[in-house]
Order: sequence, then C-alpha cells, then structure tokens
Amino acid sequence: MLKNWAVVPTCLPIVHRRCHACPSQHVRASGKFRVNANHKLLDVWLLALCTGCGETVKLTVLERMTVRSIPPELLDRLHDNDPGLTADLLQDPNVQRRNRFVLDWTDAWRLDTGGSEHLDLDVIDVAVRNAARIPVRPARLIAEGCGLSRAEVDRLITEGKVVSAVRLGSRLSGDFTFTLKR
Repeated sequence: MLKNWAVVPTCLPIVHRRCHACPSQHVRASGKFRVNANHKLLDVWLLALCTGCGETVKLTVLERMTVRSIPPELLDRLHDNDPGLTADLLQDPNVQRRNRFVLDWTDAWRLDTGGSEHLDLDVIDVAVRNAARIPVRPARLIAEGCGLSRAEVDRLITEGKVVSAVRLGSRLSGDFTFTLKR
C-alpha cells in the first residue's frame, strides 16, 4: 500500500542576503509590497526586514513595467499584500537571481506523514510530495518519518533495503518515491 507524505512550509523562509546597513546576512520578508508609479511605468518591490537591525530592504519584483503589461489580477494581489504571492515570488528563480539571494528553509517546514500506523509494516512504499520546492535530504525525511536514526537509514540504504529512483544522500526539492524493506 502506498503511503503519502508531504513536506509543507510552516512559515516563510529566511532570505540569505546581506543587509546594506549592518553586517547581518539574513532578512525576513514582511509580506508587504511597495508599488511605485512614475507616470505610466510601475516599479514593484517586496519589502523585507533585516533580522539584525530591522532596516527595510527592497527586493525588486517588477521594474519599469507599463501598467497595461501587468495582469490586473497580479496588480490586485500586489495592492492587497497577498501572502501567497509573497511565498511564490520568494521561490521564483528570476526574482532570486535579480536580487542575488537564496532561501534558508531551516525550521520553516515540517513533514506530514499522515500518522504512524505504517511503522510496523515489513515493506513501506512512500510517495513524498514537496509542496514548495523546499530543498531537503531524503535520508533525513525517511529517518524522521519512520522514527529511525540517520545512521540506521544510511545503513539501510547501503544494504539496499531503502530503494529509490533518486539519490537519497543529496538534497532534493521535488517529489520522489522510495520503498523501505525491514
């Protein structure tokens, strides 16, 4: 029987980017947008606060865009400070590249296994769905979800008792499946 696990975000991740006012390397998205009109052109920033000094940092979302080129639904979401839009934009590779930041997902996600009734089975087939492209180590998820130590999971992988089409020792940010044989 196939079990479904999910890696779900619990809060917005920390943005790993240098603050311009202090030596801190971390800012936290405030969830607010600033939309600035200059005649018929719009600039949009996602506002973030430095975790060290509290200074506001602007992350560029749109730059010098004509009002007509922005979908009305997107403009409404920007004006409403939509938290879902904040999460989507933080994970957008173009926004990350433009603003030169990476996300730190430490303590910002949890594993939902749907209960512990599977722990006593001899063979477990699991499909792991990653809800927000969170980079996680599959071996860590297996250890957490099955109540095993990381060393035990590594031993099971080496013995061929944990089988998957993906490399279980590296970080993944997508969905994957695995089979655990005890």
